Amino acid sequence: MNARIVVAGASMAGLRAAEQLRAAGWSGAITLVGDEPHMPYNRPPLSKEVLAGKAPFETLAFRPRASVSDVEWRLGTRVVTARLGERTVRLDDGGALSYDGLVVATGMRPRRLNCPGPPVGRHTVRTLDDARGLRDELTRPGVRVVVVGAGFIGCEVAATAVGLGVAEVTVVDPLPLPMAGPLGELLGRALLRRHEERGVRFALGTGVAGFTGEDRVTGVVLSDGSALPADVVVESVGSVANTEWLDGNGLDLADGVLTDELLRVGGRPEVVAVGDVARFPNARYDGVPRRVEHWSVPADTAKHAARTLVGHLTGDQAESASFAPLPTFWSDQHDFRLQAFGAPALGKADVRVLDGDPDGDVLVGYHRDGRLVGVVALGGQAVAASAARYRAELLKQPAPTV
Repeated sequence: MNARIVVAGASMAGLRAAEQLRAAGWSGAITLVGDEPHMPYNRPPLSKEVLAGKAPFETLAFRPRASVSDVEWRLGTRVVTARLGERTVRLDDGGALSYDGLVVATGMRPRRLNCPGPPVGRHTVRTLDDARGLRDELTRPGVRVVVVGAGFIGCEVAATAVGLGVAEVTVVDPLPLPMAGPLGELLGRALLRRHEERGVRFALGTGVAGFTGEDRVTGVVLSDGSALPADVVVESVGSVANTEWLDGNGLDLADGVLTDELLRVGGRPEVVAVGDVARFPNARYDGVPRRVEHWSVPADTAKHAARTLVGHLTGDQAESASFAPLPTFWSDQHDFRLQAFGAPALGKADVRVLDGDPDGDVLVGYHRDGRLVGVVALGGQAVAASAARYRAELLKQPAPTV
């Protein structure tokens, strides 16, 4: 077979896509193109173990399955344009690749603040090189750190910085509580209390207006007119989908790449999307397409998309089950863990304590129209195990009528 599938993106989603293409029966050529020079690696430790100096790269790199030992890796190379009608992609080294099937796995990049001030001293945490550069800054004596954004990455970085002995760590966020967006008020208050008890300061309900300094950052000017001294700033203010290379193909790229329930892109059976760049409907909840930036999504989407793509290319299009993954995520901060199953953000209007107490270890349920749609545990190993027991219940629930 001389046919080829190009996987645009060579991180975890790209690797899982290649593995699942082989598992689905694809024996033709596979080429993975990725802008980082590294083989695929696990990103969650970047804001924790790597930043703390406890995990070298060798412990992060995924071990590819034997089934993909023959795939072609084009690392340190970026896809810059695609012509879907011609089934070609062009690369930043001037080359081009033709394909029979295309997997969109280009993921996300950190959103940056568009504020006046010097760029030096401002960091994001997305890649291994990002984490290495930030660690060098955090280990400077007497450094003052401002983290902009009280979401998962921002809170993890703040916790890691405190653990490294950084004396002054302040988290800034326009929302009134940390992680209020994905988790709501109850756990937001519990997280605020835990972080403050461990030395993290917060400036909540305000944004960033600019940065002071000439050659590098010396402070952060807040939108309420106050200012914070800062030698290092970490920007954790969301992400932007890497979809510019798909412009001009008539696709819906408003928030990632819109797909159908089979993860096909733009009605083209030869193009699928996987990972956190894909905006797909989840039959477990409703018909609304959403992006999901959780660790479990690359594997879930890769398996489903591979069956779709291989079925089209080989003509063996068996009936596919509805795509209904159960999102899973966790976050280690200080000496406690957040463990979640399902879609808590869909049930923030009806939050109930299932076990424990917010002042200690607690298990919280999120409900939508009276139906449990997510559980989140906050605390130690015992309560995290309690959350895992709800996974089976969430998986057994029938899809709602929409």
